[in-house]
Amino acid sequence: MLSESFICTTCGTGYAPSTQPPSACPVCEDERQYVNPMGQSWTTLRQINRTHKNIIDKIDTGLYALYTTPSLAIGQRAYLLKTPQGNILWDCIANLDAITIELINELGGIQKIAISHPHYYTTMAEWSHAFGAPVYIHQRDADWIPRRDFNLQLWEGLKTELLPGATLINSAGHFDGGTILHYDRILLVGDIIQVSPNLKTASFMYSYPNYIPLDKKSILHIRSSLAGVPFEAMYGAFGKAITRQARKAFDDSIARYLRVFE
Repeated sequence: MLSESFICTTCGTGYAPSTQPPSACPVCEDERQYVNPMGQSWTTLRQINRTHKNIIDKIDTGLYALYTTPSLAIGQRAYLLKTPQGNILWDCIANLDAITIELINELGGIQKIAISHPHYYTTMAEWSHAFGAPVYIHQRDADWIPRRDFNLQLWEGLKTELLPGATLINSAGHFDGGTILHYDRILLVGDIIQVSPNLKTASFMYSYPNYIPLDKKSILHIRSSLAGVPFEAMYGAFGKAITRQARKAFDDSIARYLRVFE
């Protein structure tokens, strides 16, 4: 049997190539995620390519959403952000195929990849190899990285400039290394900040599937990490966005959470 990367069907995390799947998925065994009640199961990129395809939608000026149909694993979206200095892939989805690579190359390829937190690492190694792009992950989440056979760039501190005008911010919360990307009037948040269904407010959780809230210290850090950062639109991991007055929506949502601790 040839070595290939086994991918967890529940969270989409791809592990180092091997002839047999891992005994468990540490990402799913953590209390912020969950092991499928039917038991741990695995797939591969070859198998996924047979049954799934990716969609690329333009959703804003210079911003494209990437998602898989039918929904796969957690079901999050990645985003391709086009800037004059190069393109950034924000977060990863597990599926990657030849058509996706061709379409993205037609849009200018990918110069940098940045990931918000471990739930969206997925097949980042394959994405890095396919586009010759380094992957930026905060040092505080280094222990969660399941493989290192690609161009991995660990960064430290509160902020780092990924490309001119594009800044990674360690807002933490959901994970210690939880990261947000700010560019111009846009904030890409993964689910470090979760855009609510009303598209007017946001939520902040330690675990979304298990309904574990964040403590006051974490909420205050998220607020301080974005102090003075101007943004008009906020795009989340699951197709929800606040496209006007997102800064006010964020501030109001933080205040609403903090009232619980009074």
